[in-house]
Amino acid sequence: MIRKIITIDEEKCNGCRLCVDACHEGAIVMIDGKAKLISDEYCDGLGDCLPECPTGAIKLDDKEAMPFNKELVEKRMAEIKEQKEKEKEKEKEKKPLFLADMPPMFANVHGSGDSQLKTWPVQIKLMNTKAGYLKDAHLLVAADCTAYAYSKFHEEFIRDRVVLIGCPKLDDNEFYIEKLTEIFKSNDLKSITVVKMEVPCCNGMTYAVKQAMLKSEKIVPYNEVTITTEGNIL
Repeated sequence: MIRKIITIDEEKCNGCRLCVDACHEGAIVMIDGKAKLISDEYCDGLGDCLPECPTGAIKLDDKEAMPFNKELVEKRMAEIKEQKEKEKEKEKEKKPLFLADMPPMFANVHGSGDSQLKTWPVQIKLMNTKAGYLKDAHLLVAADCTAYAYSKFHEEFIRDRVVLIGCPKLDDNEFYIEKLTEIFKSNDLKSITVVKMEVPCCNGMTYAVKQAMLKSEKIVPYNEVTITTEGNIL
């Protein structure tokens, strides 16, 4: 049948993943750093992903395609949800290692690392959008709680990055979007890493960063990491 369906130009795709998050049918996946349509049957042809693409790599075409299969989509989304739940359960089954449980000779291992913080201030609200150290920086945007939850935060995330922290639940997320937009516009960043908690309120941080990338028209290599409430990487 002839119907509307998306076409992705791999040459224009920069791997930002914004379309993956925008597609409610799970029709788009990342393969080798490029967005790809899994199957015609998963695409409803409504084009929710189009406005999210900053490079114009996605367009709607009228072409021969299999009909949209709602049942297949629902099955896929259920499988994805089930897989995520299983991964969470596995993390919960892991017994957290507390300092009190460690032999004395190892009790201070997790707390003995040097601070990797090289820039100040770190609060998004206080950051000078044109600070010199933002030029050509690898930027870390982290939710406040992540550094407390993940024991190796300094070594694995702060090292060699400029740090910005905030809480999208306690602060005005629209302000974050505007502030981050100005930071992205004013500086040629090399990469952006977002670290957030698994709790729903933390999704506001990734939303703010992605919206700022779109508004500033500055799309750079992007990485997103989620920390569980048990202190593990999801």
